[in-house]
Amino acid sequence: MSVKRYLNMNDDVFFEINVLVNRYPELEVCVDSIKKAYDILENSYSTSGKLLVAGNGGSAADAEHIVGELMKGFKLPRRIGKQFQESLISVNAEYGKMIAENLQGALPAIALDGHVALTTAYMNDCEPLLCFAQQVNGFGNKEDVFLGISTSGNSKNILYAATVAKAKGMKVIGLTGQKDSKLKELADVCIQVPQTETYMIQEYHLPVYHCLCLMLEKRFFS
Repeated sequence: MSVKRYLNMNDDVFFEINVLVNRYPELEVCVDSIKKAYDILENSYSTSGKLLVAGNGGSAADAEHIVGELMKGFKLPRRIGKQFQESLISVNAEYGKMIAENLQGALPAIALDGHVALTTAYMNDCEPLLCFAQQVNGFGNKEDVFLGISTSGNSKNILYAATVAKAKGMKVIGLTGQKDSKLKELADVCIQVPQTETYMIQEYHLPVYHCLCLMLEKRFFS
């Protein structure tokens, strides 16, 4: 397909969608949902929100990967602002100078699979399938976003977390495979990559979330 189709998107941020679809033409069917997911994330970060993200197995690894791309520089250097640099130096001239030269801007994101003591305690003492839902309840505010990654779209712990997120007024993004699912029904937008085999779905998830992270980085740090 031609890159020209998406060049009318209104700024350079969306050039990343052109790159994505030219590298992975099969993902053209996801362009509208990627754009909607980006809009939700941009609005959240513009209002001091954060991203909560969860998945199981390989999708848990994807959740950690996404957080890594958002919480530090991805492609851009993300220098912190001059005012914050001065504040650091005013606290301690020696430490502040070193920190100011090396600290990077961050888009706050939390992977809910990574809190071993909390999740094992909760699963031992309470209902195990609510371990992500409990964290959404504790971390989540109405300006935040919950991203649920599930190749089937029917993982119960993801569905329970999405339900809590919606009840708290948060936006919910689903990242699934091709088939319609219960997560699609709950989500404000669901990116359904065009595969039905688990590992093939996961292979498409990575370029999709890379595209979202690149767009967000351009928007907030270019």
